[in-house]
Amino acid sequence: MDVLPKAVRMFQQAGQLIPPKNDLGTIMQIIFSLVFFIYLFYAQRIQTMMMLKQVEGALLRLKAIRDEGRRVALKAVREVGKPKEDPAPRIDQILEQFMITPVDLDPAGVVWKLDKIVNVRETRFEEDVRTIAPEANEWEIHNLENLLEAAMALNSIYKIIRHYFILGKKTMNLYIIMQVQMVLPMILQEVEAYSSALQAFTQGTPIGDGAGALVAAKIMWGHQWRTIAKDTVVAEVPFEGRTLLVVKAKGPGGNVGKPGDAVRNLIEERGGKVSKIIMIDAAAKLEGEELGSIAEGVGAAIGGLGVEKYKIEEVALKYNLPLYAIAIKEDIKDVVAPMKEAIFNGAEKAVEAVKRFVRERTAEGEVIIVVGVGNTVGIAQ
Repeated sequence: MDVLPKAVRMFQQAGQLIPPKNDLGTIMQIIFSLVFFIYLFYAQRIQTMMMLKQVEGALLRLKAIRDEGRRVALKAVREVGKPKEDPAPRIDQILEQFMITPVDLDPAGVVWKLDKIVNVRETRFEEDVRTIAPEANEWEIHNLENLLEAAMALNSIYKIIRHYFILGKKTMNLYIIMQVQMVLPMILQEVEAYSSALQAFTQGTPIGDGAGALVAAKIMWGHQWRTIAKDTVVAEVPFEGRTLLVVKAKGPGGNVGKPGDAVRNLIEERGGKVSKIIMIDAAAKLEGEELGSIAEGVGAAIGGLGVEKYKIEEVALKYNLPLYAIAIKEDIKDVVAPMKEAIFNGAEKAVEAVKRFVRERTAEGEVIIVVGVGNTVGIAQ
């Protein structure tokens, strides 16, 4: 079927709606004809230009937030670290750092390769921060690390969106721009969260991701604690005839510790005489779910690259230990933002859930490992 005659007939029928009885009718018909033919042949290009304009507006907003992140990080380093030289060039260098994951064509042993690279990256990053902030103490170093991590995330997001914006503008490819435009609302939510994190890490305020660590801190409060793994502590807490080995990252600096190494070391110290492992962590809620609500399940409740999760699952399998999980629900924008009251209340509910679980599913004399997963910024032992 010939499309052009059909389009012409549609135009003729539409033109009859404005009969040219006078000069005004004739002018309106001409304008309508021009608009119709322009839209007929340039509709996709017009749509692409409109999407480009929307992405450009979001990009300008992202750039402003990115620049604010750099400014806040630079100010914090100068105030806390008191460097003798201008730290701006080193901070710009840190913001461009990257990590290359190991080859996974042969997956056997890839987790330990990734663990090695992550450890090298963490050591390198900490050394860089100590260099630009020589007067900062231990927990201030960890907070500055997290602050720079947030600034790095903002920088990376801005550069990726800018890349696709320029590429789409060069090629005028509707599908490239459409993909960016469709995910922009979610990206902007994440960027707003990182923007809020700048304030949290600068002031040492607890964040949403610290919900699991807060639960552990509440349970171990007032008990003797010791270091069990790198940046990770444990406290032995007696509870109604049972023994709880409560694990969390060392606070109050921004830190996630090594919970996988901690669980493995504790089980090996006890010769495998542990009955259960309970893990508490923040989890992404679905739309419509209540912020701070809790849910109980099974498995290793821990995010990240998967290295620490792998370690916990491996040692649990080796000693045939059941893994239980308690999740505190929160939105993605709450993860790195200052902790809201609803999440704090959710941590209180999780503490009661742990106690109820221990009463109902363990016997007197048993040893249970309780792991509070999350960033400990603003949360002491």
